[in-house]
Amino acid sequence: MPSAPVPSKALRLQASPPDSLQPQAERWLLHNYAPAAVLVNEQGDILFVSGRTGRYLEPAAGKANWNIFAMAREGLRADLSRTFQKARHQKEPSIAHRIGIEVNGNTIFVDLTVNFLEAPEALRGLAMVIFTDVPAPAPEVKGRRAESTKSSEREKELVQLLQQAREEVQGTREGMQTSQEELKSMNEELQSTNEELQSTNEELTTSKEEMQSLNEELQTVNAELQAKVDELTATSSDMKNLLNSTEIATVFLDNQLRVRRFTEQATRIINFIPGDVGRPVTDLATSLIYPEMPDDARDVLRTLVSVEKSVATQDGRLLAMRLMPYRTLDDRIDGVVITFTDLSLARKFETELRARQKHDSRQRKK
Repeated sequence: MPSAPVPSKALRLQASPPDSLQPQAERWLLHNYAPAAVLVNEQGDILFVSGRTGRYLEPAAGKANWNIFAMAREGLRADLSRTFQKARHQKEPSIAHRIGIEVNGNTIFVDLTVNFLEAPEALRGLAMVIFTDVPAPAPEVKGRRAESTKSSEREKELVQLLQQAREEVQGTREGMQTSQEELKSMNEELQSTNEELQSTNEELTTSKEEMQSLNEELQTVNAELQAKVDELTATSSDMKNLLNSTEIATVFLDNQLRVRRFTEQATRIINFIPGDVGRPVTDLATSLIYPEMPDDARDVLRTLVSVEKSVATQDGRLLAMRLMPYRTLDDRIDGVVITFTDLSLARKFETELRARQKHDSRQRKK
């Protein structure tokens, strides 16, 4: 059995044309047979042009304006505006038939189609304006028949013009009505915004008054606090001078036996410096021969009973020491107060007095 013939290279190309031929063929068809079209937005601004539109649109004189209504040729503008408004309000394609346009001294006729797009999503709300050339009307016939035809055509043309004028007026009226409704809605929104702004302004005014009142109250409180601070400062100075004038060494401890305050006389007994405030008293060097002082201070805090003792120092002085609870104004125990009174001078006077009395007694006996 003979084998099947192998197809030639030409036949293979016809069976499966190269991929590059398809877009070229599509471009040729669009260029030669597809109608001219323009994609515009709701204001008529041109976004995309397909085909040759120079027969229907031309640049307007003056500043460049890419708006289809400004670029429409003479004879097309009125029908374009009417058809555009009709398609926008009816939400369906609108067609104007056999519109005469003057191009280079000749009259051409075109069908105009305006279609507002709903799909795809990227083109929703945009309008496609399509121009389709149509043949000119048939020439007139001579004689009565020609006159009759001419009269009938003229009547049709006048009726069409009247209908177009009515539709234009209707479209303009609808456009004005829509614009009026939009302006009314915008006015209501502006009034609502104005009311909100007025309400916000009133709230801000109220907040400002409240802030002013609060500021005045804070100033009053600040003045009162300043007076209290001045009073406390004066009281503290009075207490310091009082304690220093008594010549009694005094030490104030808190509940953990940390130094709270001390007088100048206390520095002669315990080696205090200003930085010792807040330190435990057991950590400080002292000239007292009294290791039981921390234990006695804790007993005073526990029992709330004062302790009085005579304590000697390493330099030979004799001190009368007293430990008592520190009571706040609201009768709360908040530490320990330790006072030291130097008995050396009193003992010296006592010894001298006894010696004098003894001397006087001997003189009397003689």
